[in-house]
Amino acid sequence: REAMWLLCVLAAVLAWGFIWVWDSSERMKSWEQGRLLGAESRTLLVIAHPDDEAMFFAPTVLGLARLRHRVYLLCFSAGNYYNQGETRKKELLQSCDVLGIPPSSVMIIDNRDFPDDPGVQWDTEHVASVLLQHIEVNGINLVVTFDAGGVSGHSNHIALYAAVRALYSEGKLPKGCSVLTLQSVNVLRKYISFLDLPLSLLHTQDVLFVLNSKEVAQAKRAMSCHRSQLLWFRRLYIFFSRYMRINSLSFL
Repeated sequence: REAMWLLCVLAAVLAWGFIWVWDSSERMKSWEQGRLLGAESRTLLVIAHPDDEAMFFAPTVLGLARLRHRVYLLCFSAGNYYNQGETRKKELLQSCDVLGIPPSSVMIIDNRDFPDDPGVQWDTEHVASVLLQHIEVNGINLVVTFDAGGVSGHSNHIALYAAVRALYSEGKLPKGCSVLTLQSVNVLRKYISFLDLPLSLLHTQDVLFVLNSKEVAQAKRAMSCHRSQLLWFRRLYIFFSRYMRINSLSFL
């Protein structure tokens, strides 16, 4: 027990040491591997529901802003599972404003083809068709979305990955358009906040975004815009989840 306690304390000290280092944006940039992404790109964040952008992708959105990317957002549902669709669309726009994404760059799809329902499998070909059209119209050269695990395992998240994967595998994406997927992690890593940083450094394959303390506060403000979703367990999520602070992503 004593040895285990010492290991936990050591891990905490090391993690907070990393946090102190990463609180400097200049040092942070060296780990973002921005050279892989380039500067001033046109990036499309593809999400399934309002609040995904803050709950899972805030570090990526804010990290891309540092690289002067123009970020667009495509949300495939209004989040109407509990008949709150109109409210959630407004909340999404408010959250995007906090994250620096203007309303003109936000598209919310609200139709029966893509219901907010984990029990409904979205048609991969249909999702891919809508997504490809949005990519081409906006001249997108980087797409960011979920990986095969969907972070939370939600079938709507996974459907987005399946569609992007199909476009990529079939060579239908425009020339020069890359895809980054957000790495899912196990439950333990998901809820240890910045303590996951050492593991993220070891396991990130391509791109790592880590927020400084000012940006963490910004991410929390964005998530707080989703008032209809702030049940007690989501408040705990905001406090403990690594995805509010760290994003590890991989290229397809």
